[in-house]
Amino acid sequence: MPSNRVVKVRSTGDSVTAQEMRDGIAAIQQELKVTPSFPDSVEKAAADAAANPRLPELDRTDIELVTIDPESARDLDQAMHIARDPDHAGGYVVHYAIADVAAFVTPGDAVDVEANRRGETLYGADSKVPLHPTVLSEGAASLLPDEVRPALLWTIKVDETGEGTDVEVERALVRSRAKLSYEAVQADLDAGRADEMILLLKEVGELRLAREASRGGVSLPLPEQELIENGDGHWELEFRRLTPVETWNAQISLLTGMGAASLMVYARVGILRTLPPADPHDVQRLHRTARALGIEWPAEQLYPDFVRTLDPSKPTHAAMIVACTRLLRGAGYVTFNGELPEQAQHSALASEYAHVTAPLRRLVDRYAGEVCVALCAGTEVPDWVVAAMHELPDTMTSSGRRANQYENAVVDLCEAELLHDRVGQSFSAVVVDLDEKDELKGDITIQDPAIEATVTGTEPLPLGEEVRVELVQADPKSRSVEFRLA
Repeated sequence: MPSNRVVKVRSTGDSVTAQEMRDGIAAIQQELKVTPSFPDSVEKAAADAAANPRLPELDRTDIELVTIDPESARDLDQAMHIARDPDHAGGYVVHYAIADVAAFVTPGDAVDVEANRRGETLYGADSKVPLHPTVLSEGAASLLPDEVRPALLWTIKVDETGEGTDVEVERALVRSRAKLSYEAVQADLDAGRADEMILLLKEVGELRLAREASRGGVSLPLPEQELIENGDGHWELEFRRLTPVETWNAQISLLTGMGAASLMVYARVGILRTLPPADPHDVQRLHRTARALGIEWPAEQLYPDFVRTLDPSKPTHAAMIVACTRLLRGAGYVTFNGELPEQAQHSALASEYAHVTAPLRRLVDRYAGEVCVALCAGTEVPDWVVAAMHELPDTMTSSGRRANQYENAVVDLCEAELLHDRVGQSFSAVVVDLDEKDELKGDITIQDPAIEATVTGTEPLPLGEEVRVELVQADPKSRSVEFRLA
């Protein structure tokens, strides 16, 4: 499940405004010095690797795996199969195959060096700057249907309460039977024609959500923001809520990440994804945002319980969920080899957790997966993993910062495109935060369109109060949006 805003663009593709959007994305990539293309040496190394993978001996192509992703996705990291546990009444066996990038990428080769430079795939407004060349990420390493692929095959047993009880991972050959989309699977469920495996995904997903609530964790049902060209050269902003299938699918990924963390913590070696407890100031700010959007949040209600009351199909609730990503700031990685780190938990999940399920799109997953394979096989963690571990947190922090810059620039571009023909109009807003260095500046939440922005006044801003603001600038070229108190 994403932790950052996802912005998609729907347009005719050949209009002036659509071209402006493409030009804006290209300008962002140039400014941040990122590019979808790769040096020739990297493309050649990737093509050679695609033709000569290191294949495991174990063949588990008998498992009827499927992938469930957005319709257009081709970088398929994960394939799953869920069955009832024949050895435990009421239990389940989850098989989760993860693309084996290390079967293609050799430590120190051109693809590896470039992946370490990039860190992760960048997304925004239907643009993509991939971590690996597409000959691997959308070809030879992707778990495409009816193709035999090397994978890290996780086998996780889950009891009748949704708790994982046993976890193992090993290298194996796998074959996905079908590439399914979230929308199609949801439609089959709604129509009562879903097969048994999908019904079991629903059972396990709902059990995992209940377990999450009981331990005080929360997963943000972050909606996609879709900028839609309405046909007359103007844009409208809509939110697309996650389908229940996407939520259950995310819970399988979280289950695997928690199982991986348990293996590493027990062995006292590994790479964890961490998040410190929320800053009370940020929680107070979210209370003001809820008030700005007209959403009731009783003072005695805990944050995780509040999030579970939100309905992403409502634009104001969707905007509130986006605002809640503020509490995910400070997330990072910690590596250890011997002594456990002092702060090992991911506070939003109320659990120890590791990233292992998206190696085509996130560098750290390849390393964490290798640790777990070694631990389950009873072998030493590979030297190339141990040697790189101390640098990984900084590498991922740097790439995360770049991903946030890319995301924010794309959001700024989209909001400037959305508002550029409304300069001079006034809007109702609520001041949700003040600039610590300048009390004449602050952040506002606007309900329609549901965006956050900065505002400037001629006198101290009234924190938490409703105000009228005037849009004084919305320039797509500079991606700047400016409001002032009306």
